[in-house]
Amino acid sequence: MSTYRAIFANREFRNLWIGSALGNASSTMTSLTLAILVDAATGSALLAAAIMFGPSLAQVLGVSTLMSAADTARPRQVLTLLSILSTVAVGTQAAFGLSAGLRLVLSLAVAYGLSIGAGVRWGLLGEVVHSDQFVLGRSAMNLSVGAMQIAGFGIAGVLLQAVAPSTVLWIATACAALAVPVIRFGLRDRAPRRVARTGLAETWRGNRVLLSQARTRPLLLALTLPNGLIVGCEALFVPYAGSRAGWLLAAGAAGMMTGDLVVGRYLSRHGRRIAARWLRFLLAVPFLGFAFGLPLAVLCILVAIGSSGYAASLAQQEILVDLTPAELRGQVLGLESALRMTTFGVVAILAGALADLTAAAPAITAFAAASLMVSVALTRPLARIGSPHGSGSVAEGVQAVRTPGDPG
Repeated sequence: MSTYRAIFANREFRNLWIGSALGNASSTMTSLTLAILVDAATGSALLAAAIMFGPSLAQVLGVSTLMSAADTARPRQVLTLLSILSTVAVGTQAAFGLSAGLRLVLSLAVAYGLSIGAGVRWGLLGEVVHSDQFVLGRSAMNLSVGAMQIAGFGIAGVLLQAVAPSTVLWIATACAALAVPVIRFGLRDRAPRRVARTGLAETWRGNRVLLSQARTRPLLLALTLPNGLIVGCEALFVPYAGSRAGWLLAAGAAGMMTGDLVVGRYLSRHGRRIAARWLRFLLAVPFLGFAFGLPLAVLCILVAIGSSGYAASLAQQEILVDLTPAELRGQVLGLESALRMTTFGVVAILAGALADLTAAAPAITAFAAASLMVSVALTRPLARIGSPHGSGSVAEGVQAVRTPGDPG
């Protein structure tokens, strides 16, 4: 069995990890700062959730337009350009006293780029590490997300009580800027995985392949709905706890990181699939504790336990990779990521609207219960994916849609 030490000995993987970590630290500090600014200015749970998670909705634009770049463009060039654009956008947030509307527009622009960057990064990961290291590499990348969310939410939460929000945004800008040279000089200039023109037609060609396969649809639902409903709970942490929301968000990141560490490093392929059956339920149940007015410290523990359930996604993504041909892997993983993030944005806004009508605590409880019910409903469809009588793979779908003139 491979180890984290083995994959971090790979210089290119190490730089891909560092670049991703710096970008995540920047986006985490930025989103919390903007949410607290908007909540303080408006008192609206809906607007606070929209500024923090609403930009995820822009990812549906990425998946609909340029996601084919994940396989048809040179990865280093795309990731470098997106890091530069992110730096400029966050720097603009820091330098100017923008209205809530303009801040949201800038956040949407960054999220659009991140949706494409996710597909590029996940596709590149499959080339940087050996095939038997992919899940461990994905786990390590997820750990960077968790670690940077802990650091970003924690540091931003502390700093916002001592310094101006613009100072926190300048720190976020510096993190985004540091990622640029790491990516530009730390990654090989690899050729695209397939020869085709990046654009709408090629993007939708790959999207049709994934979305038309009966075996992938339950996976996409499992990767988006239960997780997205819990993100709706997290979107209400700021209205629920105010400036102390950083502790709840950091606890969630710690739980997510722990789950990814255990599932990605210590479980076999078979063990991951068994664990995923139960982790989907563990994800939702602890969040029901918000119904009982518990102390913040207890809620932090419950949030950490529940967030470890996000690790079910590792097994589900592994199955998705198994069903996907190499020449479409970046786009397929990018599509999955964008659909998941879009769901996060939609659910977060719905959660904010419900909290404005009721209160944060009952809204969190309602969305946790909905996540649990969706996971129960998906149990049988997910079990059928492994059946020998299931539908064909994505690879078979690719063969079906190719024409004689198709490259690759």
